Amino acid sequence: MAIKKQFLKSKPVCKVTFTVPAEDAKKVSVVGSFNDWNAKKAPLKKLKNGTFKGTLDLEAGNTYEFKYLVDGVYVNDDAADAYAWNDFAGAENGVIKL
Repeated sequence: MAIKKQFLKSKPVCKVTFTVPAEDAKKVSVVGSFNDWNAKKAPLKKLKNGTFKGTLDLEAGNTYEFKYLVDGVYVNDDAADAYAWNDFAGAENGVIKL
């Protein structure tokens, strides 16, 4: 898994590209505090090599919790900036700092 951050000079936005290698998966989304944990708001596109990829414009200067939803199963990104415990889920969420 990979996270690429590209900060824009013209506005306080960071283009964040999420990449998930999941050849056998049918659906992968990134969910988090930036989209109300709604999988329909950030589906990732499956590429020919089996990797899922997508880019979101997120406000710079913020910290967001997130996870991937891979065929209905929540998965953390090993490339997250940090991890935060979530009592509601009873598990850790990945954290991205922009």
